[in-house]
Amino acid sequence: MSLLSLPCQRLTLAILAPDQAELESDFYQRNQRHLAPWSPIRTTEYFSTEQIRRRLEIQASAYEAGLAMHFALLTPDGQQMIGACNFSGIIRGAFQACYLGYHIDHAHQGQGLMQEGLEAGIGYMFDTQNLHRIMANYMPGNERSARLLERLGFEREGYAKAYLNIAGRWQDHVLTALVNPLFETPEKRWSRQLA
Repeated sequence: MSLLSLPCQRLTLAILAPDQAELESDFYQRNQRHLAPWSPIRTTEYFSTEQIRRRLEIQASAYEAGLAMHFALLTPDGQQMIGACNFSGIIRGAFQACYLGYHIDHAHQGQGLMQEGLEAGIGYMFDTQNLHRIMANYMPGNERSARLLERLGFEREGYAKAYLNIAGRWQDHVLTALVNPLFETPEKRWSRQLA
């Protein structure tokens, strides 16, 4: 049974328990080639059920400590993982922020499922975890990510040269962020109302 489940219209967002490692292993093995251009280089062992079980144990501890929320996007029956969205690097204190990463199964692209999952996840991070800011960064050529983040209300804040080592080389990234509407300045709220 998942540690946390957030039902959506067409999927369920869930923080997987270690005994659900097979779901995640199956997802990554099905999508290894599809995700390779957007991911660090990984060994095949990285996607094994045993390695994933160990990572899920660490992620469960991070969830309980409020340090990260690693969500799987599951089919409504919970029998297949079709994507992931991770809210990691949570910093409290004066910052109250985290980083967002996400990916979806090659067979489920272009159906609005990632947007649906991210809307639920962002709502949870803002409303339940009381975060102020969520940061998401994407490679300049990743037009799908750019459009998705724009639809979700993320705003471009900068450009980082050689930001992450993806697919074996250091890649530039566009830096974006979404601020919790509860914490917007009056000027920002006013400009949104005028738009």
